[in-house]
Amino acid sequence: DECFHFVITARKLAEAFYTPVIVLTDANLATGQTSFPMPEPNEDWLSPPVDQSPWKEGVAPYAWDQETGLSRRPVPGQAGGAFVLTGLTHDENSHIAYESAINQQSMRMRSRKMAALQKTLKPPEVHGDLEGDLLVVGWGSTRSAIDEAVDRIRKDGRKVGSLCLRILSPMEPGLKEIFARYKRVMTIEINYSDDLSDPLIDEENRRYAQLAWLLRAHTLVDVDCWSRVPGQPLPPWMIEEAVRGRLEGIK
Repeated sequence: DECFHFVITARKLAEAFYTPVIVLTDANLATGQTSFPMPEPNEDWLSPPVDQSPWKEGVAPYAWDQETGLSRRPVPGQAGGAFVLTGLTHDENSHIAYESAINQQSMRMRSRKMAALQKTLKPPEVHGDLEGDLLVVGWGSTRSAIDEAVDRIRKDGRKVGSLCLRILSPMEPGLKEIFARYKRVMTIEINYSDDLSDPLIDEENRRYAQLAWLLRAHTLVDVDCWSRVPGQPLPPWMIEEAVRGRLEGIK
């Protein structure tokens, strides 16, 4: 049911922050079938109403708010709201511009919008132990399998937690603080990564799985990874084996 509701969230984000939102999925989510209770329509699903009041005279179509990077959106037929959509770098009046300062300002405002969006997000919830030996991070269809593997390992007394990321750009807040509560952090992913035991592979040339790369760059934490590309879902027992293997090196 999260797939259903998150499409609604994606549309609301696109409407609120005037930005494209890509709903990233994997093959298992895209082709999987399951049943869930019929959702009741809710007004929270709706985006904020579009302001169609007459455009204020003298206000530019792209009068960016310097704090949030947002500007009011003209809509077709709005009195005084005519503007030009160029697809190119433009000034606040929607005129094509080639000045380097305007190009820099445009990029700054787009980035500011992402910062404003990130400030509305909540830290991801941790499943299992809130601190301890190892945190396992995943996204998409691996969530249930990771949580099940973590639950099995916790029964043996190991302090292990897991979390599933739902938004990757901008990153959900608080990740670095969450990671700091564990001795090690690793990702479980359905894509390719090298093992240090492979021929020619060492710490300098090892290829990490994609989410691990992203988290390492974002948090500057030494995030490890385990991944496979079997062409089918990762079963909990396989993830459990991988996590137990990482725990052997943690005292």
